[in-house]
Amino acid sequence: MSNNLLTVAYIVASALFILSLGGLSDQETARKGNIYGIVGMLIAFVATTLTLQANAYGILATVAIPGAIVGAIVASRVAMTSMPELVAILHSFVGMAAVLVGVANYLQETPLTPVEATIHQVEIYIGVFIGAVTFTGSIVAFGKLRGIISSKPLLLPGRHILNLAMLVAVLWLGSQFLGTASLPGLQLLLIMSAIACVLGVHLVMAIGGADMPVVISMLNSYSGWAAAAAGFMLSNDLLIITGALVGSSGAILSYIMCKAMNRSFISVILGGFGAQTTTAESSEQPTGKFTATTIEDTVELLYRAKSVIIVPGYGMAVAQAQHGVSEIVKQLRDRGVKIRFGIHPVAGRMPGHMNVLLAEAKVPYDIVLEMDEINHDFPETDVVLVIGANDTVNPSALENPNSPIAGMPVLEVWKASTVIVMKRSMASGYAGVENPLFYKDNTLMLFGDAKKNIDATVAKLTQLKADAASLNLAATRVLN
Repeated sequence: MSNNLLTVAYIVASALFILSLGGLSDQETARKGNIYGIVGMLIAFVATTLTLQANAYGILATVAIPGAIVGAIVASRVAMTSMPELVAILHSFVGMAAVLVGVANYLQETPLTPVEATIHQVEIYIGVFIGAVTFTGSIVAFGKLRGIISSKPLLLPGRHILNLAMLVAVLWLGSQFLGTASLPGLQLLLIMSAIACVLGVHLVMAIGGADMPVVISMLNSYSGWAAAAAGFMLSNDLLIITGALVGSSGAILSYIMCKAMNRSFISVILGGFGAQTTTAESSEQPTGKFTATTIEDTVELLYRAKSVIIVPGYGMAVAQAQHGVSEIVKQLRDRGVKIRFGIHPVAGRMPGHMNVLLAEAKVPYDIVLEMDEINHDFPETDVVLVIGANDTVNPSALENPNSPIAGMPVLEVWKASTVIVMKRSMASGYAGVENPLFYKDNTLMLFGDAKKNIDATVAKLTQLKADAASLNLAATRVLN
């Protein structure tokens, strides 16, 4: 393929990537956004492949074909509940790729002027550093999301000084790396990579479970910048553009999420820098007794309600109860009940997690509202049905200044007339914070598997509908 055709193909692919990001910003256009991204990546891959030498196709096939097969199998089998972990581990692959590309590029002898050689070394050094931090940080994030690593933050004594010392060491090694011959330079590059790997582990280990959705988004940004750095090293314009798009969009999303959670953007990305340690008061257990309820009572409350808000969380995703929830929505709407969904910006463990599940279950887009759109409606709501949510409906975020989630905006469900919380047990949420909501006078706890409870609720509502239809038919016959 000629350079002109390659440039045109890259421009088309870049435009499709931009359209993809635009489409993914809204639920109704998300499917088109995905299609744009797939087509753009296909064009980019084919165009790049056609520029290779004939003897390179065999090597490319030996890695591309197995990779495509493995990726297809993993993507087809992964559950929506495991999507955050999958995203995290894929970020680690991007980081490792940037490290390997940087090392290989450094070992490749290329005739350059002194100025060009210096710029090239700076590109390599920065690219490897970002890639190494992304690689290990993403692995730790995967472990936390998977439950292999504790979600509690690891707060080592003097951790900020440790981070600063590692950054100073990286900068000093970088000054020594510039202009150094191949073998000594490689040693410096590998030492820096090791330090960056430790830094990536320490940064993410110091971040608590409540902030993990922001971490995933931030690692997405890191992987984008790592890809852009690889693009500079390989002189690939499309890789630079794509990496910049991913990096900037991930950073913007992280900032928006931090703002929604009342978190410091700098604090989160620097492993909790400046965050206050939790006092003993924050770990106080809520007082009072919880009130358990039954399926029958839950159905009766829903059946008599005029307005209902459903607040889904990670528990709904784990139980895969979204289709049953969609059926409840359909039946209640048929009765004329005003029913809507309240979605917290970090519901689940990844931005948009709940929206994807509800779209999959064909819940109408117009009744799925963000936290800011629906929070003021809870005082006028008859019943709030909380399905597997915990930290995002925790009143201690507003009432307890010493809570680990203090200041985080939450869905103020306790202001409704009645709150029904579906949970397996009284255990705390992912952030490890006890929830006083469960002990409030207007809260009813419906224990058990969310899917079983939802299916039982659907069955009861269907039965009531059938009974009502039978009574109406009987009354009509008597009148006739």
